[in-house]
Amino acid sequence: MRPDLTFVLGGAASGKSAFSEQLVVSSGKNRFYLATSQVFDDEMRLKVKHHIAQRGSGWTTVEAPFDLTPTLAGLTSGDVCLIDCATMWLTNHLLAENDLLHEQGKLLQALKTCEGQIVIVSNEVGHGIVPDNALSRRFREAQGRLNIALAAQADVVVQVTAGLPLVLKGQLP
Repeated sequence: MRPDLTFVLGGAASGKSAFSEQLVVSSGKNRFYLATSQVFDDEMRLKVKHHIAQRGSGWTTVEAPFDLTPTLAGLTSGDVCLIDCATMWLTNHLLAENDLLHEQGKLLQALKTCEGQIVIVSNEVGHGIVPDNALSRRFREAQGRLNIALAAQADVVVQVTAGLPLVLKGQLP
């Protein structure tokens, strides 16, 4: 039995994307990559280029910084989709001043009704100090709430630290 939704979280540069990519490749299904980042500078452009090289060929990439629903609605049981990452998706909505609870609800519903297998990556941001400004504190709280909701809905939850996966919920295939 395959998990329909696998949630992979960890800190920055923890190896969570590489681990998630391997999960997707090992599924043997049609691979989709939902890219949520927006490229505003050379540093981000280089990071995206690195991610593309790391995952290699054989992926259908969809850039979706805000609305993941159309791609998720179009997936079939023969597809697997990597959403990388929920943190960038949330940041995009926060900075656009969108209703975060509404957007989170739409995402959770789209994940629930999706016919394809999904692996979603997110950052764990709750291990640091309390941020010194209101926007950062708002982001940290929203990210924590989103991670809790994704983990609750997921069949499998994996935390990646130093490239090492630790299954927190469910069982890997």
